Amino acid sequence: MASSSPETIRFLTGITTSGTPHLGNYVGSVRHSVRFSRRADVQSFYFLADYHALIKVDEPARIQRSTLEIAATWLACGLDPERVTFYRQSDIPEIPELTWFLTCVTGKGLLNRAHAYKASVDKNTAKGDDPDADVNAGLFMYPVLMGADILMFNAHRVPVGRDQVQHIEMARDMAQHFNHLYGEHFTLPEAEIDDAVATLPGLDGRKMSKSYDNTIPLFTPRAQLQKLIAGIVTDSRAPGEPKDTEGSALFQIYQAFADSEETETLRAAYADGIGWGDAKQILFERIDREVAPMRKHYEALLNDPAQIEKVLRAGADKAREISRPFMAELRHAVGLRNLATQDKTARQKAAKVARPSFKQYRESDGLFYFKLLDASGAQLVQSRGFASPQEAGRAIGMLREQRGAALALLAAQLEPIDNEGTSAASAALEALAADAASGS
Repeated sequence: MASSSPETIRFLTGITTSGTPHLGNYVGSVRHSVRFSRRADVQSFYFLADYHALIKVDEPARIQRSTLEIAATWLACGLDPERVTFYRQSDIPEIPELTWFLTCVTGKGLLNRAHAYKASVDKNTAKGDDPDADVNAGLFMYPVLMGADILMFNAHRVPVGRDQVQHIEMARDMAQHFNHLYGEHFTLPEAEIDDAVATLPGLDGRKMSKSYDNTIPLFTPRAQLQKLIAGIVTDSRAPGEPKDTEGSALFQIYQAFADSEETETLRAAYADGIGWGDAKQILFERIDREVAPMRKHYEALLNDPAQIEKVLRAGADKAREISRPFMAELRHAVGLRNLATQDKTARQKAAKVARPSFKQYRESDGLFYFKLLDASGAQLVQSRGFASPQEAGRAIGMLREQRGAALALLAAQLEPIDNEGTSAASAALEALAADAASGS
């Protein structure tokens, strides 16, 4: 992943691999997200949430097929895997490990309040069943896994629907609790809700959803697309009778694809009494015009699953350049450390005397900073923000090796200090070098 700058915002989007993408997914998420990913000030992570799919799908072939279809859909719609980090959740072993770390700092009471779990409990209670009947631990722990997805890459923003905002708030709670116990490691994420993004009605007028079995698959063949659109529910008004656009599923779907001029033309046709068959033909032609070029690319990708696998593997490699060192940092923070260094560390701690030191940390802006403190803990040097802990570490290494000379070389990356401060910092760096040389 390219280095962040203070102006770069990290976005993370997960797509559950439990079904075939439909027009509602395209209008409500895919189209908007792909366009957004091209912004220069955005660093985007997209992942196929196949661990999440296991919570509600117990058909292995369906999960595999959905993973293939969803990956092909996003790529066909223009997602550039060179520009973004596009990966499969199950290819990142650090995510389940982080899930456990977060599980250990998350109160059961918080998870009891999760909407999906509460809805299941309420449904069982209403039927007179045991409150937890048919509730698996995966459903209960879903918010923690989602928290790990987000916090692993320290996403600033997570695009979600309003029904998912609670999960982002839970991720913030987990991050705050972990940071309080083990130091500042996690950025506190925020939910990103775009009310301008359309929600499409389905064939029966209700929200287009797999749950209602009323969807129009995004890349269904042209003839099948026409047939499905012909089946959209309309009222009984005959050709020549004026028709209302308000509440018309057909008009709402058209509006999600058409520009303003096209929309107004159809609105006028409604007022003039256009026949439903003609209106459905207009809708079919408008959707097919946008989808047809992508459908061809999609079908080519489906016929070359090895290419999709290669893209996802490359994305996982890119993601793990971040997750591996970060997980090592978190393991050390919680005390999962190399035992061979324990005795030496304990002896050093027992013999420790006051001396200058570096303090490296992460701020809420997601950037990494360090300070040089004197033996009494007073600040001598304050860095500016770095995009990664490695960059901050390299600057510290340069100060340790080149001491006073490095203060001048790194001036642009440090907060200004006067001549007296420079002398004090140089003396502290010389003292650190002498300690290192003596092995103390």
